[in-house]
Amino acid sequence: MPTRDTAPVGAPCWVDLTSSDVGRSRAFYCELFGWTAEEPAEKFGGYFSFLKDGILVAGCMARQPGEQAPDLWSVYLATDDARKTLEAAASSGGEVHVDAMPVGDLGTMALITDVGGAWIGLWQPGRHQGFRVLDEPGAPSWFELHTRAYEATIGFYRNVFGWDTHAVSDTPEFRYTTLRQGESWLAGIMDASGTLPEGVPAHWSVYFGVDDTDAALAKAVELGGSIVVPAQDTPYGRLAAAIDPTGAQFKLVGPNETTPAG
Repeated sequence: MPTRDTAPVGAPCWVDLTSSDVGRSRAFYCELFGWTAEEPAEKFGGYFSFLKDGILVAGCMARQPGEQAPDLWSVYLATDDARKTLEAAASSGGEVHVDAMPVGDLGTMALITDVGGAWIGLWQPGRHQGFRVLDEPGAPSWFELHTRAYEATIGFYRNVFGWDTHAVSDTPEFRYTTLRQGESWLAGIMDASGTLPEGVPAHWSVYFGVDDTDAALAKAVELGGSIVVPAQDTPYGRLAAAIDPTGAQFKLVGPNETTPAG
């Protein structure tokens, strides 16, 4: 089980779901991934966490009445100084939407949009260090930003979060850059200027690990979700995208069905 005590600065450290029906979301993800869920914390507006084998993996909160945005999964990047990071974001072309806000003794959070318009959360850990298990079935396993402002966005994450970036591919068909720490890949940025549908903003996605991508998709449908992108083998695993019963999109990654010859 890949575990860590704390996330490197700049790396994804937490994901949470904003849901218009937390009861339905709770049942769906617990059944799909084998998670359990804590009781909602009234002092934090009913926020609760999902756990895998007793280890925190994700959070969930109710959408505020009257809020028009769709249900979605959000990604948070680790920072050791939320206010300093916010200053760097603002001076690098980002926009601060939620200022640094203490969450009891758990940590400090903030929300921004980056230079390409994608929402991203900041988390300065206190007692809550974020997810401590990753890159395995039932846990967050990859984090990916699709943006139309590819070069500017790479520079933004370097300047604001101290990313050590490495281009995986730089062809007109596929431009992709990763955040690396040593031999570990932690997140990716994709040039989606030619693939994002009109009206769909730049956005972060979270991939959850599964043992069998096709079986997980079938189960998601059985539980009231729907398929966005069918499972397909790639050099990075068998990938797929789905929508949960309240409309939040998430992605799956599992072992490829076939092993390349060679």
